[in-house]
Amino acid sequence: MASPVLHPDEIFDEDEFKKKTWKQTILLSFQIIGIVYGQLSTAPLYVFGTMREGDLASEEVVYGLFSFIFWSLTIISLLKYAVIVLKADDKGEGGTFALYSLLCRNAKVGLFPCDTTAKEVMLYEERGPSKINGNADSRARRAIEKHKIAHYLILFLALYGSCMTIGDAVLTPALSVLSASTGVQRSLSDMAHIFSSSKHTQDSVSNALKKYVPVPSACVILVGLFMLQPCGSEAMFADLGHFSKKSIKITFICLIYPLLVLCYAGQAAYISKNLNVQYFNHLSESMPRHCKHLFIVLSLLSSAVGSQATITACFSIINQCLALNCFPRVKVIHTSKTIHGQIYIPDVNWLLMIFSLTVTVSFRDLVKIGNATGLAIICGMLVTTSLMSLIIALYWEKNLIVSACFLVFFGFLEAAYLSACLLQFHKGAWYLIVLLAVSMTIMLSWHYGTMKKYEFDLQNKVSTEWLIDISPGLGISRVPGIGFIYTDIVAGIPAFFSHFITNLPAFHQVLILVSFKSIPVPYVPESERDTGDFEEQIIRSIGEFISIEQSDIESMVSPDERMIVVGNSAPDGNALVPLDEIDSCMGTKLVNNESQISPVRGDILGSSSRACKKKKVRFMLPANSPKMQQSVRKELLELIDARESGSAYFLGQSHLVVRDGSNFLKRFFIMAYRFSEKNCREPPVALKIPHAALVEVGMVCSI
Repeated sequence: MASPVLHPDEIFDEDEFKKKTWKQTILLSFQIIGIVYGQLSTAPLYVFGTMREGDLASEEVVYGLFSFIFWSLTIISLLKYAVIVLKADDKGEGGTFALYSLLCRNAKVGLFPCDTTAKEVMLYEERGPSKINGNADSRARRAIEKHKIAHYLILFLALYGSCMTIGDAVLTPALSVLSASTGVQRSLSDMAHIFSSSKHTQDSVSNALKKYVPVPSACVILVGLFMLQPCGSEAMFADLGHFSKKSIKITFICLIYPLLVLCYAGQAAYISKNLNVQYFNHLSESMPRHCKHLFIVLSLLSSAVGSQATITACFSIINQCLALNCFPRVKVIHTSKTIHGQIYIPDVNWLLMIFSLTVTVSFRDLVKIGNATGLAIICGMLVTTSLMSLIIALYWEKNLIVSACFLVFFGFLEAAYLSACLLQFHKGAWYLIVLLAVSMTIMLSWHYGTMKKYEFDLQNKVSTEWLIDISPGLGISRVPGIGFIYTDIVAGIPAFFSHFITNLPAFHQVLILVSFKSIPVPYVPESERDTGDFEEQIIRSIGEFISIEQSDIESMVSPDERMIVVGNSAPDGNALVPLDEIDSCMGTKLVNNESQISPVRGDILGSSSRACKKKKVRFMLPANSPKMQQSVRKELLELIDARESGSAYFLGQSHLVVRDGSNFLKRFFIMAYRFSEKNCREPPVALKIPHAALVEVGMVCSI
């Protein structure tokens, strides 16, 4: 049976909205009924319906099942999630991977090697002090940080819980929509009985409807649901990031919880008194006959709402996995300019649709799909309990006894639920294991391959002094121009470039190491965007750096001796002065503003502006250049000359290979990683580099 619980993946919060007035809180509480509690609210459509009629043999059994549902809602959804787990959000994100992210930042359980130089130059820094204080040297924290096996176990739990959420996003749409479609079939059968008095005709029509209506109509609804997912995300989740913990608790305690209890109580009462009625365990049969058909239509709509909630929870989990390099690169679309959690992932959406259709067509049975869904929910609950106990001890820094009590109390209950689900393993729950094997293989192999690549780069990087010292010995030639070297590491020369110059001893007169680091914001204001030429912007910054470095070196160092990021024009006018030169288009000069049109605006202006060549920006020394130091003037002139000679962009392409004698598991993970790498999205940095100036350097990494 699919037990109704509140998913932590659907819990969101924003600290800046803590001071909402009561009027706003009540309004938000109304808005989240279908957004946060979509799956929980639509569970009555299929909870009793996923049980076989023969299992409901007496009134005592029905009352026992209602008691089970009541205490599940009270202990798991109300006490565990709404009261406790809700407090452990990660910047408004929920779910098992959000808990893992908190542990990585506050308990040092991450498996990626630490590159401290990357943290020093990041433009984005987290607000507020670290949670690691007073009790940071506790024995529990030291024990977990010391043993690497604990790090792997925590990562496995996080990935396992994420896979359960993905499995739930596959199974819940199939379950809820097929349940509603079965109601349509029963409604049509009742109408056939009205228009025909022949028993044989009625049975023939009922059998035909039972065979051809539920599954095909469910497939059509599923296709429409996933096709409209990108359109519905904006309207349905427009205020997702504005939900406060107060509004979520008020909605569940004052509305969702009592209504669900009343709904299940009413359905249990109907079933206990109508055990001999056909289809007595379906919610639609307990409706008054005059509004039954209207209820069927509403159930179809509500099943779509509940399904969309689980699909969006899956998007959120995968987005968190991407941030920690546990999922192949996919395109993430932020459908709101201000709300962090409002996203849409097209590739994942289509995969979920394919798997949901496969489940619907293959099983054609609510009981089997319900068994698999129940196992996914219970497993996700157990993982949340395990990680939450670590959060209590390591992040909240509570006593270990409190953490142990939380783990034992909720873990014991959920283990009992799990044992009941495992008894139905051969009756459909096995499909969840297939989904688990596929998704877990993809996640583990991608994390393993990415980690090995990063370790290789850190271990084989060389210093800039090495490049300067080795140049005369190898007879390296300096080519006029600028070379942009794109790398994941921040300090040092990447291994692929040292491999390049040892085999081809030549590089550009000016080398610029470029490392891109993403920041967790959904939208960048127009005023802060780099709408012009990236090369122009970075050369301006280097010119500014040269000027400040030579004239006032003290201003470049912060009090704690870390370099300060530059990028704004120098106030004293010592930076390079850009001189725009625009190639003619059809023999006509264009103004500077038109030459800086973004690709989107260029499409609007028509084909005439598309025919224009790319803007060429040249630089000149500032007006006070005669007063500059000779060394500063010389460096700036060299930079200007290199800019005039042209630019090239170096991009490393590392290919992982396994050494001879490696075990099967290692070979399998690398093979899966290489397959995912070939079929996933290109790195963001490679999307807008001119192909004519791109130099890809291949390198084999033996691990």
